[in-house]
Amino acid sequence: MLLSYVRRLTILPRWVIIFIDIAVLVLSAIIGYLLRFNFSFEAIAAYNPLIGVLFLSGFGAFAIVLTKSYAGIVRYTGIDDAVRIFYTSLLSLCLAIVVNLIYYYNSGSNLIPYSVILIHFFVSFLFLLYYRLLVKSVFLYFKTDIHNRVNTAIFGAGQIGMLTKHALDSERRHRSRLIAFFEDDTNKIGKSVSGVKIYDWNDFPKKVKQEGVSELIIAVRNLSPERKNEIVEACIENQVKVRIVPSFDKWVKGEFKAGQIKDVNIDDLLGRDTIHLDNTHLNESIRGKVICVTGAAGSIGSELVRQVISYQPRQLLLIDQAESPLYELEREIAEVKTTALVSFHLCDITNRERVASLFAEYKPEIVFHAAAYKHVPVMESNPAEAVSCNILGTKNLADLAVAFKVRKFIMISTDKAVNPTSVMGCSKRIAEIYVQALNNHLLVTSTGRTMFVTTRFGNVLGSNGSVIPIFKKQIEAGGPITVTHPDVIRYFMTIPEACRLVLEAGVMGNGGEIFIFDMGKPVRIFDLAKKMVVLSGLEVNKDIDIVFTGLREGEKLYEELLNDKENSIPTHHQKILKAKVQEQSYMQVNSMIELFQDLVNDKNELKMVALMKELVPEFKSNYSKFEVLDRLEKS
Repeated sequence: MLLSYVRRLTILPRWVIIFIDIAVLVLSAIIGYLLRFNFSFEAIAAYNPLIGVLFLSGFGAFAIVLTKSYAGIVRYTGIDDAVRIFYTSLLSLCLAIVVNLIYYYNSGSNLIPYSVILIHFFVSFLFLLYYRLLVKSVFLYFKTDIHNRVNTAIFGAGQIGMLTKHALDSERRHRSRLIAFFEDDTNKIGKSVSGVKIYDWNDFPKKVKQEGVSELIIAVRNLSPERKNEIVEACIENQVKVRIVPSFDKWVKGEFKAGQIKDVNIDDLLGRDTIHLDNTHLNESIRGKVICVTGAAGSIGSELVRQVISYQPRQLLLIDQAESPLYELEREIAEVKTTALVSFHLCDITNRERVASLFAEYKPEIVFHAAAYKHVPVMESNPAEAVSCNILGTKNLADLAVAFKVRKFIMISTDKAVNPTSVMGCSKRIAEIYVQALNNHLLVTSTGRTMFVTTRFGNVLGSNGSVIPIFKKQIEAGGPITVTHPDVIRYFMTIPEACRLVLEAGVMGNGGEIFIFDMGKPVRIFDLAKKMVVLSGLEVNKDIDIVFTGLREGEKLYEELLNDKENSIPTHHQKILKAKVQEQSYMQVNSMIELFQDLVNDKNELKMVALMKELVPEFKSNYSKFEVLDRLEKS
């Protein structure tokens, strides 16, 4: 009956707290007399202890009411409550001394021995604090469903690890039973924290079997993705669920609670160490400037907007042809505190008159060109759209950038432009060729020229059409997960990381460069799918099936950042390399690209793709209806 009542009880009533506090004050006064006179009742009786106990208890009760130390919720007792109790005890001490002095002035003797007053101060403070901590522990114990607790371990016995333990202890349901800390730091191994021993990480598999560890929480700040991957792999191998403490900036109002511990997702494992930028040069290049971003509502474009706006441009000209995403971006930016004037424009980059009117009105100084069609199978079925947007749209923007004296034009390309096997990849390669050729042409024919810089990188996590969100949806739907081929590998980079490198490359470029980014190690998509299933708490081929559908039109097994005829040279940024590519004549490239306009209007796909292959000889179609052109070329 009592156990059931305690389980239902959520907050200890205040009258109960006041009653216990007064009882503690009385007990502390009695202990004060006993300690002072070495438990000699005859000596105690000579000092009229009843009066002393009543006065000390009365002063304490007055202080409790005045400081409202009873108002705190006992089961959440913390540092603030300890400070308040200290002030209560100190006020009680001062009152007792003042009354004692007044009594002495009038009678020539002390009402209460000063030694008793001091002992009462220390004892009452400790008792008032510790009984609250005891009640807190009792609440936690009875609120815990002992039979359903999860054996939990924490990786990291530092400050974050301590906060995690405290958060778990304070959790209302208290579902976790912390049985071990694990560490890489040899100085901590073998020691204990709050009764919990710290073990070497190498002992993890053994402790899992011995203690039945069901869950590991990673609680280390700035843990490298490589180490994080190793820990997760060990957890997967030992069938231990793994969670992670979020970074400090994601704590709610700067406070960390157990509910904020999140499951490890694939983004945590595929990301890499934070990229450090030269903020001085970025500030100089962007602050007070008019910046244009095309494809501003897309995955890359919107992140570019978020990062650029932090460098305080004078104006942002944001262009996109997708109405709803542009509206969502407008709502998001409206919440950002900035002095920049931000304008949103629904505009197709192939519409020369519309783009020209915007350039004439806003006079952008830097253009980040992120607008593009990028889905390989879709563009393989609609080559005219790839040509129209990715080639003619880029040419349109580049020409207008020159006409309106844009200082720098940064085009965002893709690794699929290297040795392309798809219409999409080839269209982006032709766009690269055009802007580089135009840049070199301007070097000879123009002063005060526009500088054209190209950035080339692979897949970005979380982008529209990326396999990550697709796999997540398939897992949520109960499967199956569809993978094109068991040996497909891809490079991955987070969107913020890619955009930081775009900004850095844009600043360092002097025109004509094609910058490629360090994409790290490629990832096998099949392994990625398996890991996502396991991290979701499911089993492959039991809860979720993985099926192979075959490569889609234009796809290849692996991506490249350089073709066979290209080399790279380092830059001052270790994550950015400069590709040494074969340069082509502007007059020849321009005349060939002009032909695309007629072919787009004629809707002759074979002629269109044949021209693309002529302009980019290394373009060999893969799993595509346009392979016939490659066969004709051989014959």
